Amino acid sequence: MAKFRRRTCIILALFILFIFSLMMGLKMLRPNTATFGAPFGLDLLPELHQRTIHLGKNFDFQKSDRINSETNTKNLKSVEITMKPSKASELNLEELPPLNYYLHVFYYSWYGNPQFDGKYIHWNHPVLEHWDPRIAKNYPQGRHNPPDDIGSSFYPELGIYSSRDPSVIETHMRQMRSASIGVLALSWYPPNLNDENGEPTDNLVPTILDKAHKYNLKVSFHIEPYSNRDDQNMYKNVKYIIDKYGNHPAFYRYKTRTGNALPMFYVYDSYITKAEKWANLLTTSGSQSIRNSPYDGLFIALLVEEKHKHDILQSGFDGIYTYFATNGFTYGSSHQNWASLKLFCDKYNLIFIPSVGPGYIDTSIRPWNTQNTRNRINGKYYEIALNAALQAHPSLISITSFNEWHEGTQIEKAVPKRTSNTVYLDYRPHKPGLYLELTRKWSEKYSKERVTYASDHQRPVS
Repeated sequence: MAKFRRRTCIILALFILFIFSLMMGLKMLRPNTATFGAPFGLDLLPELHQRTIHLGKNFDFQKSDRINSETNTKNLKSVEITMKPSKASELNLEELPPLNYYLHVFYYSWYGNPQFDGKYIHWNHPVLEHWDPRIAKNYPQGRHNPPDDIGSSFYPELGIYSSRDPSVIETHMRQMRSASIGVLALSWYPPNLNDENGEPTDNLVPTILDKAHKYNLKVSFHIEPYSNRDDQNMYKNVKYIIDKYGNHPAFYRYKTRTGNALPMFYVYDSYITKAEKWANLLTTSGSQSIRNSPYDGLFIALLVEEKHKHDILQSGFDGIYTYFATNGFTYGSSHQNWASLKLFCDKYNLIFIPSVGPGYIDTSIRPWNTQNTRNRINGKYYEIALNAALQAHPSLISITSFNEWHEGTQIEKAVPKRTSNTVYLDYRPHKPGLYLELTRKWSEKYSKERVTYASDHQRPVS
């Protein structure tokens, strides 16, 4: 009888050990940032209800009680831990796939630190208040306090860098080159103008062009909604860009089906200007027409809502892009709408440029906006977006973003960091270069697939 009991105990212990091992194995299959109770991949599904939205950099979001798994952990009683940046390995350009000039990435040069700028710029971004005081009172206010407390849910491998640091710019170009990205779309304000949290950055353009050229990258311009932007000053600013930078070998031009090589301008928040104003600039009969002049170009409008399609046609734009890395947030950013948008663009001879991103989390600056967080799921969200873009057979694909750290859309290298108050998100269990590697993989795939359906065989023009 004792022998029987001993055997039963051994079998029971082995069974319990098996169950425990099975549970741990299932836990490891979940994304490393997930919390129990959050269904895997839930954030990939677009919202089915219609949202009321006001965009720009201050979004008008509806309050939601859903808390996404990707949020900062506050008030931790721990010692400060920072992962040191890994030593950058030398790029062997001959071993890398060719650059893909049909793959563009949005790039921001608005960051600053005391060493190069005399103060922190953008890293100390303020926490934006909700427009409803009843909701706003539930969230913190004030500004972030670098270097340990920054306006981002992730922490850059390069540290709290300055966009004026030539070594930072070069490292960024090297990372883009390693990812087989051919074109960076530079966030741009006219001279002496800037966003509300930054400083003027037009004087950085020459260095960015030079560093880009070193790695055979091209630079296009992402024109921001600067104060009082209209048809008249847009003409002057496009003229300024082309006159000052148009002869640089890194200045991007896109060869159209008609054989014209034209500069490309992304126009952020284009919808806030009336179609009649844009038509003055972008149609051949317009009072400020830029068409068939030395300053003609390809002007790409931001499509947010479906109704914007007809405004874009009336305005005279040459194409559309969707910018937001949040599947389901807007009509334009919803993957399920890309096929119909491509058909619309084909019908009216427009360039369709879907925007893909690795995820989205802006709760470091908009703590009330958890409902629009998109969990990266260790790269799966990014690959689903890239796959959806390829299925639409677009002329170009844009990536949001290389380094928009505030909104957590960056593919730039990020590292683990823990302070007494904050645990920053990171790319573990993968390396800091995960999203550059995924970009390179899909860039090569896009190049091969594009050849099968593109009839223009466009090439960048130096």
